Amino acid sequence: MTKTVKDYIRAIHDFPHEGIIFRDVTTLFADARGFRMAVDQLLHAYAGQRIDKVVGLEARGFILGGAVAHQLSTGFVPIRKKGKLPGTVISEAYQLEYGEAVMEIHDDALAKGDKVLIVDDLLATGGTADAAIKLCKRLGAELVGCAFVIDLPELGGRKLLEDQGVTVEALCSFDGH
Repeated sequence: MTKTVKDYIRAIHDFPHEGIIFRDVTTLFADARGFRMAVDQLLHAYAGQRIDKVVGLEARGFILGGAVAHQLSTGFVPIRKKGKLPGTVISEAYQLEYGEAVMEIHDDALAKGDKVLIVDDLLATGGTADAAIKLCKRLGAELVGCAFVIDLPELGGRKLLEDQGVTVEALCSFDGH
């Protein structure tokens, strides 16, 4: 039987809290065939489109985004949690289940009109991706889309992004949280 990307993802129960099933992509990254399959499939939906920069979201989005940028022969831009980037940044706050977090990007990381693909491992509520979209747009970039390995559709992230006109691609989905 041929394996899919989903087959390489491990489920860890009750992490980080009781009742949560954590979808662990480190097992996907550790397998050469699985990792290559994921990167190739993330690229597939964007074949033939102009992409000037790949934006990866901290932290697993750095791994995927770097590999995708390499395959596209384009630049990579990290979006990080507050206080992690040196130099001048712009910030965007977003809501967490309990509280607020802030994402940042260098203020010169993207140019007006850059075609940008945002990459991360997981789409849940969409808060992090939404903050990333806002940061990219504030710098004048144009979104090509958002690509994820995993979608958790019950948490509504895809709908949040698509309602803004953003194209969302995910390689697999899981029920629940």
